[in-house]
Amino acid sequence: MTFLQRSSAKGVPPVPFETEDNNIEGVADIVLLEPVTEDAFVANLKKRYKHRRIYTYLGNVLLSVNPYCDIPIYTPEYIDRYRSRNLYELPPHIFAIADDAYRSMRDRNLDQCIIISGESGSGKTEASKLVMRYVAAVSVKGHRIDKIKSMLLQSNPLLEAFGNAKTMKNDNSSRFGKYMDIEFDFKGEPLGGIITNYLLEKSRVAVQPPGERNFHIFYQVLGGADVSHLKSLRLSRNPEKYRLLNNHDSYIADTIDDKAAFLATKAAMEAVGFRPEEVQEVLTIVAGVLKIGNVEFQPVSNIDGSEGCLLIKEYELRDLCDMFQSPDSVLQTALTTRRVEAGSEVVAIEYSATEAHSARDALCKALYSRLFTWLISKLNENIRVENHGKRKCLGVLDIYGFEVFEHNGFEQFVINYCNEKLQQLFIELTLKEEQEDYVKEGITWTHIDYFNNEAICDLVDKSHVGILSILDEECLRPGEVSDESFLERLTQKLEQHKFLETRLGRRCQNDKSLAHDCFRIQHYAGAVTYSVAGFIEKNSDLLYRDLSQAMFACNLLLLKSLFPEGNPSRVCLKRPTTAGFKFKNSMNALMKNLHMKNPSYIRCVKPNESQTASKFDDNVVRRQVKYLGLMENLRVRRSGFCFRQLHLQFLNRYKMLSSKTWPNWSGPPRKGVEALMKELRIDLVEYAVGISKVFIRNPIMLFELEEKRRLHLGQLATLLQAVYRGWRCRHAYQKLRKSQIVIAKNWRRYEVRRLLRHKFRRNAAPIIVRAMQLYIRWKFLLNLLNHLPSMSPLDKQWPPAKPLFHDINTELRKMHHRWRCCKYRSKFDQASRSRMREKVAASNIFKGRKEGYSHSIAHPFRGDYVRLRANYKWKKAFKDSPDNYVVFADMILKINRSSGKNTANLLVMSTNALLLMDQRMMSIKYRIPVTDITRMSLSPYRDQIAVFHAKESEATKKKGDFIIESNHVIEIVAKMFLLIINANGKPPEMVIASEFQANLNAVMVNMVFRLEDTFPELPVGVIKVTRKGNRMEFLV
Repeated sequence: MTFLQRSSAKGVPPVPFETEDNNIEGVADIVLLEPVTEDAFVANLKKRYKHRRIYTYLGNVLLSVNPYCDIPIYTPEYIDRYRSRNLYELPPHIFAIADDAYRSMRDRNLDQCIIISGESGSGKTEASKLVMRYVAAVSVKGHRIDKIKSMLLQSNPLLEAFGNAKTMKNDNSSRFGKYMDIEFDFKGEPLGGIITNYLLEKSRVAVQPPGERNFHIFYQVLGGADVSHLKSLRLSRNPEKYRLLNNHDSYIADTIDDKAAFLATKAAMEAVGFRPEEVQEVLTIVAGVLKIGNVEFQPVSNIDGSEGCLLIKEYELRDLCDMFQSPDSVLQTALTTRRVEAGSEVVAIEYSATEAHSARDALCKALYSRLFTWLISKLNENIRVENHGKRKCLGVLDIYGFEVFEHNGFEQFVINYCNEKLQQLFIELTLKEEQEDYVKEGITWTHIDYFNNEAICDLVDKSHVGILSILDEECLRPGEVSDESFLERLTQKLEQHKFLETRLGRRCQNDKSLAHDCFRIQHYAGAVTYSVAGFIEKNSDLLYRDLSQAMFACNLLLLKSLFPEGNPSRVCLKRPTTAGFKFKNSMNALMKNLHMKNPSYIRCVKPNESQTASKFDDNVVRRQVKYLGLMENLRVRRSGFCFRQLHLQFLNRYKMLSSKTWPNWSGPPRKGVEALMKELRIDLVEYAVGISKVFIRNPIMLFELEEKRRLHLGQLATLLQAVYRGWRCRHAYQKLRKSQIVIAKNWRRYEVRRLLRHKFRRNAAPIIVRAMQLYIRWKFLLNLLNHLPSMSPLDKQWPPAKPLFHDINTELRKMHHRWRCCKYRSKFDQASRSRMREKVAASNIFKGRKEGYSHSIAHPFRGDYVRLRANYKWKKAFKDSPDNYVVFADMILKINRSSGKNTANLLVMSTNALLLMDQRMMSIKYRIPVTDITRMSLSPYRDQIAVFHAKESEATKKKGDFIIESNHVIEIVAKMFLLIINANGKPPEMVIASEFQANLNAVMVNMVFRLEDTFPELPVGVIKVTRKGNRMEFLV
């Protein structure tokens, strides 16, 4: 049975690109499931998962089961398939949800939001990235728009680096909630966006559960930064050296490539508009958090008998102060003491070692959480919409799912409160959509009973009497407060609430399953027990003012913006708001925002706890079905009509079941549907015909319609086959008849030509001559084709031709040579052409004029013989110099102008100058601009001497011309020849003679080269240099 199509805005029948068999692969829309039980629900998901169908509809809700492996269903081809297609036109897919939301926003001017929820490890983060990727692919293209898309997409790896961590359930678990609003213009072009984050799990910075890691960015910096960068951050490569990362060897993650992730994070920061200095400041603070975590304190006894502390590992604090640009004493004082105002006096109270460790951890958490908040605000500045015209909005909410652990604390409490609010919104909007659809279509509305969790939401967030309000009152109450006192106050005020249980209340005094320091809430997804340990501390979220002032006193600019309350000139005695208060306000703002948008839901489900592909654990999935409220949603959907479809689409799909509607219905679609259902004798209780849609109550009836359609399709297929066979036979007969006509026509032509052949002979001679000429030409060209020379441009052979074809043969030879040369040149890349140009220049200068040139032809010009381009000192010294591009570099002998002795120097030729340098120190001795070299002189013998004549300048007015000796003198002169042409637009003067003049120490000296066979001690090519007065001799 093919996948059932549901409501669609188009007036044409859908054409799926693939089909699904409900009997084999499970029901694609669980609303059509029979029977409606939790076991059948889980079994259907399992059946589809085994056939790699990871997506299933529940009405307009998409269920996504994490496959834990790559499935090729996200390619550009799939994007094209789902582009501008109706939601139920193709099999379930996340692209269908994204496309429906995008087109509803663009075409119907309705703001949209896609709510993605599920447990950790269920694939929420990947789902949000797929939604953004699809919207980026289908929206309008353009340079400015592509830049905005890139910034929006690159925000994902940046937020994952700073907000995600490896946990026991997920190697890339989001430890914060994220809501992104993407804003579009009326054409559907993305203009920008804004990101809101919810409750970063900052306690992870200081302590991680066994087997879990800290946030990704710490490991990325250690594993991906190069040695020099790590040195500037005062870090080493080994995570074991840092207390915040050394958690039972859990820093090792085989599935994560920290080095590649670090490069991706840096690229993402640059892509979204972070300046290099901002990137460096962010990484400095990340390194600073690791350094603070390594600071240790040793308990000591003070003179007055109180406990104090002594700071150890002071080198860590010194490194931190250097990085944060702060005096050592300021940070040390803030970490070991705090000031208390007693009337008009300020008293310094020394921390105990335990208190100092708590203050250190609080500073680590505050630094990281405020850095994360700053990153998001900076990201929003860069991607925020600039203009203020009319805009449309598509929101994507990636939020934590319902959490139940063995030990549940403050974090699980607020996360589950968030899920209660989302479930309340989900039920409200689902019922509202059902009711509006029935009223719009003129169908009688039937009241639907459902579990209303409003009482649970009020239990948590109601003003003055909610759990969060009681917790805030306890945090702000003067005197001794503790987690136990909060539990007592909670019991006093809410003991009678039917969804709350505590051991201190009368109802649960004897309930041994509930610990004395815990309370239990009956959530919509089940009962959860919370331990009050840490509630007061985590809700207060305090950071002592001394630490804020110490951070503000640092000269690192970013720290001043992260701790504005530390400014001494902005003294504020107002107590900061609590974490619970801020989270409740953010949830209310989120609910208000979502209420104004048209929602789409993606419920992510993980099939097992071990993150194993192809493994489906029924108990794990059943628990999530319960937590996500999927059975509640299914019952709401099934309480009315389980299936609805537009009249025209329903009629086009099932019209073959009635003789009145087949093959085409000419009247209004609604009348056609009524005629079809009447002929099928379906009871009026089983369906209802609305204004634009037909509603079916029972899925069994829909399956019966599909079965009848399948049988009729078989009959139609038989009819089509019969029609095709008739057409094929008719077509074959027509071909035979045409063949008979052709044969008869040609036979009659033959008979006529045979009778009239003698009349055609008078015109035969010109035709024969013309044919002979064409044959001779064809023979000439064929012979030429079979005897073409090789493809080498140096091959001068060419097949001879008869005098008749002498001129054309000459032209063809020229054309072939030009084509052959063009083909030869096309084989060279730019570097090869440059080397060939240098070889040609050397040939023009030295061929026939200097002995030994022929030996240099076979040797390629390498240019950099000492690998100067890879030299660290060179790159550091000449990074921004105009001489940074090296054309030639090698060790040469510089001949002394006075004595003729030689010294070794590093010769460097850049595109702008000739440099003589000290190889060890990498310092410049002489620099001669290329434009100052007017002439180059050499002898015609096999020596390796070259003289560079330069204009008078600061570098040469005292010393004069330069004399060098090198084994690569041919290459040096050829490269310098081309550089001078590029710089001056004309070639320099070249002198190749046994005697010429040179300016040595401001004196014109005759340079004389003599061949000498009377010195057997001199090897071939080695010279002896002597100078006497104004004459310098070179014995070769």
